[in-house]
Amino acid sequence: MKRILQFSAFVVGGYLVVRAAIDPFTRDASDPSTYENDWGGPTLIGAYAVHMGPGIVCAALFVWWLVARSRRRRAAE
Repeated sequence: MKRILQFSAFVVGGYLVVRAAIDPFTRDASDPSTYENDWGGPTLIGAYAVHMGPGIVCAALFVWWLVARSRRRRAAE
């Protein structure tokens, strides 16, 4: 069960990271109609915070997890 939850968290986190990476390229910053009705709108900064924030948090957690995992492996050697 633990493995299934870890895999599910990895898939959802990966989706959020990819979405955060793609969002600046799919949104026209000079045209407010592309983000004014989105969550976080009517400002561009708010829309970016809502759409990219979770992906940035997930990326940081992935890095933290990898560093902790490598430290555990080094300590076991």
